[in-house]
Amino acid sequence: MDKCAPASLADSFRFATDWFAVYVDEVNALNVYPVPDGDTGTNMHLTLQSVRRELDLCDNSKMAEVARALAYGSLLGARGNSGVILSQLLKGFAEAIKRAPAVTPQLLAEALEAGAQSAYRAVMKPVEGTILTVARGVAEGAKKAQQEGAGTIEEVLAAALQRGRELLEQTPEMLPVLKTAGVVDAGGMGYIRLLEGLEGYVLGRELPEPPKIEKRAQEAFEEEEYGYCTEFLMEDVNAPIEKIRELVKPYGDSLLVVGAEGFVKGHIHTNEPDALLAAVARYGKMKRTKVEDMSEQHSEILSAVGAADVAPPPTGLVAVASGWGVIKAFRGLGARIVAGGQTQNPSVQDILDAIKSLPNPEVIVLPNNKNVILAAEKAAELAAKEGKKVFVLPTRTLGQGLAAAVLYSPDTAAAELLEEMKEAADHAVTFEVTRASRDAVVEEVGDVQEGQVIGLRDGKLAVVTDDPDEALLNLLKLTHGDEDEYEILTLFYSPAVAAEQVEGLVKKIKEQYEDLDVETHAGGPDLYDYLAVLE
Repeated sequence: MDKCAPASLADSFRFATDWFAVYVDEVNALNVYPVPDGDTGTNMHLTLQSVRRELDLCDNSKMAEVARALAYGSLLGARGNSGVILSQLLKGFAEAIKRAPAVTPQLLAEALEAGAQSAYRAVMKPVEGTILTVARGVAEGAKKAQQEGAGTIEEVLAAALQRGRELLEQTPEMLPVLKTAGVVDAGGMGYIRLLEGLEGYVLGRELPEPPKIEKRAQEAFEEEEYGYCTEFLMEDVNAPIEKIRELVKPYGDSLLVVGAEGFVKGHIHTNEPDALLAAVARYGKMKRTKVEDMSEQHSEILSAVGAADVAPPPTGLVAVASGWGVIKAFRGLGARIVAGGQTQNPSVQDILDAIKSLPNPEVIVLPNNKNVILAAEKAAELAAKEGKKVFVLPTRTLGQGLAAAVLYSPDTAAAELLEEMKEAADHAVTFEVTRASRDAVVEEVGDVQEGQVIGLRDGKLAVVTDDPDEALLNLLKLTHGDEDEYEILTLFYSPAVAAEQVEGLVKKIKEQYEDLDVETHAGGPDLYDYLAVLE
């Protein structure tokens, strides 16, 4: 192939995403602890899936549109350190090709080099022996091939991969932590797998079989100094990226802050996720946050390694959720998480992947949003064809899902759990305090103006006001008629709400409802000031 048209380039990245999916567990297994992050393969794959979604939405006949999908899709979907660096590799690649009618061998070499340079610039303290080193090797190989007269894209990709693999094999000599674990760099391997997918498309190859995982590098390490992998995505940012980088620098390490088109994406390992997110939230509108407890993640990985030869319990649990505090609560109750919810509905494939990742023969799925139920049911149908028995409990809110998950027990058959879980979900009341996205006239409450504070009870608009605290208090008044019916209010608050404000709100609630226990948690869904569950 002497050139690649925009539509073919888009198709090559779609195929490469599927190719990468085959190797997700392999890349995850390579990741050493405490080098971030324990789910490198998953993070890079999710980033590529976001690119594919943008490719599916854009005009694939125009190179500028395809290039934007690569850069914009990867930035918005970037997960973890590895995903953010991958987004910068694709950003540089996209910048190099966006004005060309087609990708030629020479332009491909230039784009791979531009990607490597972009990734190095994005990292405040570049470390050799990582994906950066492999990206540099890929660029070197491609450039050398082009200079020596390579006349096809296949020849450039082959040379790029050869040099990239050479440097990948050298990464243990550059990073002692890799040598100790006896593995190459996970992010570097992930980048190689992505390029193999592009080459596979060009050569017309079939998807390979997943490799067998013999060991996991995480077994060799203890926990690291900083316990929380923290990410944020902001829009309408009103401060330079450099200022935000300086702001977050004292909070931890493994720092990446990048941006494009008014968005800023950040990733840092810290012991103070609440304070970090509250600090950056002053400079833009928080669109998405994610906080992972790496100590808990490390324990889960080692537990999975130790239990590889043990028969799994009968029932697994999958929950769709957003907001790091909510996700942490679901995980604490034993659920495998699918990221998503209101305005970010996961795909059928996302839910199916989570179902298939569980070893249990039966799985219960909690959609936790009315718009996710059909996707969950379709995923259940597909999983059934592969031998999984899947039950979708049609929870319509996060509150219903949390109430149901409390009664989950992996050692009990799904059929025995479902009735009690459904009863708990039906009894729970969910309050959501958010902002109106547009002007509207709603019969129950009258006129609503864009940006106005609104309160929803079980997904239905019930309160309009100008103050989030007042909205929640009014929701409680509408619901809390029977004092004996409800005992606990679990309150999640977003990074935009100060802890002091929450303390004041709880004091007001306790003054009005003395017998109501109130539990508060940071890390509510970013869309809401407050998410509360009354049980």
